[in-house]
Order: sequence, then C-alpha cells, then structure tokens
Amino acid sequence: MSTLTIFSSVPAQTQSQQPQHGEARAVPAVLGADLEVPVKGGKLVGYANLDYAASAPCLEPVSAAVTAALPAYSSVHRGAGYASQLTTARYEQARHTVRAFAGARPDDAVIFTRNTTDATNLLAGVLPAGTTTVVFDSEHHASLLPWNKTVRLAPPAFPGEAVRQADEALAAISGPKLLVVTAASNVTGELWPIAALAHIAHRHGARILVDAAQLVPHRQLNLTALDLDYVVFSGHKLYAPFGAGVLIGRRDWLASGEPYLKGGGAVKSVGADEESTEWHDDPEPRHEAGTPNVIGAIALAAACDALSATGWAPLVIEEERLIARLRDGLASIEGVRELSLWGPDHPRVGIVSFVVDGYSAREVAEALSGEYGIGVRDGKFCAHPFVRHLLGTADGGCEDGTASAVRASIGIGTTDEHVDRLITALRDLSAVNLAAR
Repeated sequence: MSTLTIFSSVPAQTQSQQPQHGEARAVPAVLGADLEVPVKGGKLVGYANLDYAASAPCLEPVSAAVTAALPAYSSVHRGAGYASQLTTARYEQARHTVRAFAGARPDDAVIFTRNTTDATNLLAGVLPAGTTTVVFDSEHHASLLPWNKTVRLAPPAFPGEAVRQADEALAAISGPKLLVVTAASNVTGELWPIAALAHIAHRHGARILVDAAQLVPHRQLNLTALDLDYVVFSGHKLYAPFGAGVLIGRRDWLASGEPYLKGGGAVKSVGADEESTEWHDDPEPRHEAGTPNVIGAIALAAACDALSATGWAPLVIEEERLIARLRDGLASIEGVRELSLWGPDHPRVGIVSFVVDGYSAREVAEALSGEYGIGVRDGKFCAHPFVRHLLGTADGGCEDGTASAVRASIGIGTTDEHVDRLITALRDLSAVNLAAR
C-alpha cells in the first residue's frame, strides 16, 4: 500500500499554496480508480489501467476546474460581456500556468494546439525556407514525418553515440537546421540526453525541438535550464484528456511563418484582397485562429497546477518503486523479454515494453484484458522503425508478422496490486506456452 496521501475532492493548490517543509504532500486522485470491468465468466473486477502512456486518466482537480469553468463559459478575446471577459482571463491564465510549468523563458510563445502531433506539425509549417531537420529513427511518428527535408539517424547504441551522431550530422548541414528528439521514449521509457543534445545543436547554429509528451507526466521540465528552443506535449498524457496540447518556444520563427490556420483571430485586419490582409505579429493569436479549445487549455493548466502543488519528489519516488517492481517481475518470468535501447540500468520513466514467447502482442493484450481485467497497449506504438529495431528482425519473430510488442505504463493511480496482477497473468501465460512445447 502506498504511503502517499490521496485526496479525492480538494481542488489543486496554487503555486503559493504549495506544502511547506515537513508537511505531507497530497497526491491527487484520478477519475475511474473504482472502475470495474467484465472478465471471462462474467465476473466484474477492478480495472488495472496500465496504459497511461497512451492516454492518462483525468485527475480529479482537473475535472473540478472544468466543472467550475463551464457555467461561465463564453467566447474568448472578442466579447465585452462578463462571461466572455472571465473566460478570456481563464484562458490567458492557463497560458501563463503552462509557461511556468514548463520552465519557459518569459518571452517564449505558448501556443495551444490539439496535441503533440498538432504542435509539431505547426512548427514544421513555420520553419525558415531550406531548413534541414535531423531526427533519430527511434522517434515517434509525430517527430519523424512532418518535415520537408530530413536527415534520419539510426537508433544510437548508447547515449554518448546519440550526441556524436547529432554532432556529425549537424556539422555536415549548411543553412537553417533543427534537431528533433524525444525527452523520454514512448516505447522503452528511457530518458534521452536532451541537455547535451541542445548544447551540440547550438554549437552548430541549430535549434532543438524536444517532444516532452512522455516526460512531463513523470518528471519536472525546465526549458530554460536545459536551454531548449521548443518543446511540445499533450494534455491527454498529462491527466487532462480534454483535447489540448501545446507548443512552447522562441517567437521569431513562429512570428514570421505562415499562420497555421487562417481565419478570425489570426489577423489584425482583412482588406479587399489577400495582399492587403495583415496577420498578427504575435505568434499566439497568429496560430490560434478561430475559437480555441478553452476548456482543454483550462484542463491542461489545472493538471500543471496539481502536479506542481504535489511536488515531484513523492511522484518520482512512488513511480520508481512501482516500475522496479514491474521490471523485476518481468525479469523473473521465463519467455518474457523487456525491450531496451540502452540496457536495463539506464534511467527511465514508468514505461516498459516487452514480448512473450509463443504469443503475438495482440494475443497477450487480449488475454490480459479478457481474463484479468488489465489494460495495456499492443502494437508498434506509432514508432514502427524503432520497434522493428528493438525486436531485431523484420517481422519481430512474431507469428503474425506484425513486429509488435506489449507496453505497460504506470502513473498516478497505479497500485502494487495492478503490477502484481500483471506479473501473475504473464506468468500464467508463459506457463501455458512452456507446457505446450
């Protein structure tokens, strides 16, 4: 049983209300913690959600913030009425909250988007002409696919090789260049050396974009201290599943690039023809045309507030305890192999991918759900080249030829019982396969 204090209805504390030294730090509860699901035979069991890396459940303070905002919900930036003014203030406060959560510079733009993929594509659309992007094949498709001119690097054998590969690739490129890298792998959970990579990028006159989607639910981010140019992440992975993401970073490319969407709010004035249209110089309205997802932005900010108020130490301590329990359990089962790029001792967040001898990934996931009430992800995790690399063969050794794996991921709300149930289930599946040999 976790020793962390759980609260279920108290709103998230503001930055000024963070617990003082020596006080217990409350960890917010998630909605759905009491969800029961049917298993084979019609029995209902408590749901063991081990699929946080795909979409995390909603935090109760996030739900409370959305509920509080809805009665006065109105238009933003355009209305003189009280509800419109209040909604606009909440929306812009959300922007400030997210900026502080990410440790961004005071003059960085904070642009609300739909998700990490949307934010990355927005940046791709404003790159200076002729920009070359350098990206590793170990990246999520959102980082691999949006670019017009790309140098793709093989997955590095160790962190220092990632730095060396980036160094050599950037040195060979003339003109504008952008290095794109994840902070934490969505397949293995392994942490990448983003500070060293940012240093290398800047040494070659390049900029760096960091996909922080899998980092920010697990670790504190400080864009300024890491000297990052751009970061992107999603609310739905940060316990705020209301359809908002964010792009944070330097204003110049964003202020001069083509508006991501063209419409109301992105313009200062519209004349008789296209040439007389004047777009906003401020990249925030310039790239947020139309009515934005106000509730999504409020939810995202509420999640940022809740995690900041809790403090990262208790969250990280509990996660590392649970992920060690999970990985130790997997290592004890014959026929189960964890996937890793840099070895078992490399630091990581609460994500583990694995394969089970004798079963396709889909068979494992279906058995875990239908017989044990466990939710995991199976497939290639929108990282096809990386999963193929980790599995070592073109078909991954899977009978169905899909080169797929199973991913278990944890977060706030994960318990010892969830982890132990998964280990027991995999041990049962492995025993059946061994007996059939």
